[in-house]
Amino acid sequence: MLARQSDPPRVSAYGPMVPEPFEVIAKRQETADTWTLELAPCRQHEFPFAAGQFTMLSAGGSGEVPISISGDSRDATRLVQTVRSVGLATEAICAARVGQVLEVRGPFGGAWPMAVARGAELVIVAGGIGLAPLRPALLHALAHREEYRRVILLYGGRAPDQLLYADQFERWSARGCEVWVTVDSAGPEWLGHVGVVPRLLGRAAIDPKRTVLLMCGPEVMMRFTVAAGLKHGVPAARVYASMERNMQCGIGHCGHCQLGPWLVCRDGPVYRWSDVGPWLKIKEL
Repeated sequence: MLARQSDPPRVSAYGPMVPEPFEVIAKRQETADTWTLELAPCRQHEFPFAAGQFTMLSAGGSGEVPISISGDSRDATRLVQTVRSVGLATEAICAARVGQVLEVRGPFGGAWPMAVARGAELVIVAGGIGLAPLRPALLHALAHREEYRRVILLYGGRAPDQLLYADQFERWSARGCEVWVTVDSAGPEWLGHVGVVPRLLGRAAIDPKRTVLLMCGPEVMMRFTVAAGLKHGVPAARVYASMERNMQCGIGHCGHCQLGPWLVCRDGPVYRWSDVGPWLKIKEL
């Protein structure tokens, strides 16, 4: 039956471009400029996601930004997001109080290849805020510890007070993760490693033929990590990276996040390094 001209247009109530309300139920400060927010959907439904996906998050009309999900994918009742305050939108999100309602679109993007890594030595390499998108992969691996020969975390930050989730390192270690942490610089009170993250690959004594490596962090760190991995015999086809680009729509429509032949929000953010690495050698990209 055709609609009359006076009838209102029929539109879907929700969709990938319509944000859902989520309430802040808990908040903790990680570093001087970084907070972890726990959110619960205001409507009666769950929020399933896969390790490696992201959301478009906004607070109070200040604009929305892509934020990697940093929670446990086994818990679909809450959404955990770790956010660094670096601009107007993220400043508003980090300033959100418990009880405040934020707007969420997603989840978007692909996932870490956890199934591919079964039976392998899973090496997780993170720099700075890059540990946030890798945390779900780590939690998945620890929840299924029997599926992996080893679970190794190599994590680096600029200084000890800029490390994320520092209070969780011992807990992860007790669950079977080999935790290696390094910083660029530190005072005499720091008893851990000092130096760049790629140097930890040699110290971890990985078996390159059995290794699957997941990484996220500054691109320069990832480049040197790949170089170190290749030097130790890890093939680029067994290295996966989460890429960051200027994502605005989250569904591959606006084109702002184009990286070579891909749109990162739609085709990524997780890529096999043997695929994406050659494109990163082009300066314009």
